[in-house]
Amino acid sequence: MLTALVLAALTATATGLTTIRFDAPAPNFAIPNAHGMRYLSDLRGKAVVIDFWASWCHVCTAELADFVRAQQTYGNRVAVVTISDEPHDVAAAYLRQTNINLPLIEDPEGIIHRVYSVPKIPVTLVLDPAGNVSYVSVGGESWEELSGAIERAQAGSPASTLGAGVLQ
Repeated sequence: MLTALVLAALTATATGLTTIRFDAPAPNFAIPNAHGMRYLSDLRGKAVVIDFWASWCHVCTAELADFVRAQQTYGNRVAVVTISDEPHDVAAAYLRQTNINLPLIEDPEGIIHRVYSVPKIPVTLVLDPAGNVSYVSVGGESWEELSGAIERAQAGSPASTLGAGVLQ
């Protein structure tokens, strides 16, 4: 009985990323912008989408349109942050060449990737307005999955329904 309770508790918070738990704060990191430095924690009060991706990953680049769509659909009620561990300016050049205007954090040493225990890409997290992880997807996802996760996060509801690629 005790084993079943422990297993149930672990399953309820497991995300597929060893250092990340549902309904717990996401690790903070710096977000460079034109005015200096902001931090993930500065974005509290709105849903936040964090996307780990690379320009060589076709699934990753296909999803970028959905992150742009999220910005357009939800306006200032959502913040989107993309993170790439490619060498300096590789992902930024890709975004410039494809006219995609998304905030990018270059993580060439993979520090943020390690803190978030990203096993492979793409990985998408959605944080609720309190900064807690409410959704994790490892692998490709659809617009319906992403928009549903954003809406649940804004409503303060954890992602309780599993979609393709969602780990819980």
